[in-house]
Amino acid sequence: MLPALLAVMLTGLALAAPAQAAAPKITLKPTSGPPTAKVKVTGSGFGTAETVLVDFDATLVSSPTTDAGGAFATSFNVPASASSGTHTVMATGQMSGLSSSRGFDVSVDWAGFRFDAANTGFNPYENTLNTGNVSGLGQAWSYATGDQVTTAPAVVNGIAYFGSLDHNLYAVDASTGTFLWKYTTGDYVDTPPAVANGVVYFGSLDDKVYAVNATTGAFKWSYTTGGFVIPGPQVVKGVVYIGSSDGNLYALNASTGGYLWSFHTGSRVESTPAVVKGVVYFGSSDDDVYAVNASTGAEMWHFATGNQVESSPAVVKGVVYVGSVDGSVYALNATTGTKIWSTATGFLVVGSPAVANKVVFVGNAGGEFYALKTSNGKKAWPIFDSLDGGFRTSAVVANGVVYAATDGGALYAFDASSGHQVLSTTVGFTPLTSPAVVNGTVYVGSSDHSMYALGL
Repeated sequence: MLPALLAVMLTGLALAAPAQAAAPKITLKPTSGPPTAKVKVTGSGFGTAETVLVDFDATLVSSPTTDAGGAFATSFNVPASASSGTHTVMATGQMSGLSSSRGFDVSVDWAGFRFDAANTGFNPYENTLNTGNVSGLGQAWSYATGDQVTTAPAVVNGIAYFGSLDHNLYAVDASTGTFLWKYTTGDYVDTPPAVANGVVYFGSLDDKVYAVNATTGAFKWSYTTGGFVIPGPQVVKGVVYIGSSDGNLYALNASTGGYLWSFHTGSRVESTPAVVKGVVYFGSSDDDVYAVNASTGAEMWHFATGNQVESSPAVVKGVVYVGSVDGSVYALNATTGTKIWSTATGFLVVGSPAVANKVVFVGNAGGEFYALKTSNGKKAWPIFDSLDGGFRTSAVVANGVVYAATDGGALYAFDASSGHQVLSTTVGFTPLTSPAVVNGTVYVGSSDHSMYALGL
């Protein structure tokens, strides 16, 4: 009798014992992003009605007050100075002393040929490389393919993607150059890839547009055009926009590859389109720059230059900036196509302009590099004349530094404000691709069959 009674009493005590308080916990959404990204923080298990200090590393970024249940929700912006890599977000209750932490990965994606859908060629998040240290760039790694690397890379989620004339698209670890996977097409992959929503989109000289899984390289779909595909794709709101040598710009369903519409020009389309505010802007070898409705493909306007337009237009604040084989750089009204100004360089302009801080940066095939004021096309700093060949690839801008490669084998960097040369280096042999500058690293492909990564 007594043992049974004792068992009942102990059971009753166990039931009456207070539940152990849940450990404090925070969650972050998103868990990665560039400097200045907005991050939502939710927390639970803290003291009632207490102030919680939220720190990003050693920087206080928010100080919410918990509710009656010890929970809070707040948000903060990642400090603009945060370097690439993993950082600690710590929440600490000021009365309870309870704390919880999570890691946040600061990382910037270079998702396509010209960084963004407007084709600006400008990375506004770079904070590692600058005019003071870029002269210290050295080779971090190189990856050799079976033929020339002629496509500018995309760098997304720590993976660098690029094509080769050996018919393959490659994916390598962006930090180490370690091979991850490759996808083989029927001909040269001469197209700079674009990455969106876990999918890599690119073209081939086998006349096809491809979509493959960004993590594994597994085939998703392909679409056959009427000619080889050289320009980079632009992926916006579930649509892939890409040109072909058959004279068409195509709009394809990004999920399925289904045909949506095409717009026919008078000749090859080798210009990567810009997509801004529901309008697609691109050039054609019929000498024209076009603007078409992004939903329907209906023409809005076209502007005739004096020769082929292989340059990919940049669209900034209602103005389209583009080069032409006629040797000029044009600024056009994005709504009407009316010329605002043009500046003659004397040699053909096939590279795409980069636009940052009211300056257009572009080189010509004669080896001259220009910085032009967006307001009137006049020189913002003296013309740089290279002794290493022409600037046939496209310039990019990041953190006050302009990067440009010549077809003679040199990679240059200039102070974007003054034009002062802060770097001249050789990379492999005759760099053929436009560089990508992201997360403190410069990526550039070479005709020596390799992709190179340069870091401090």
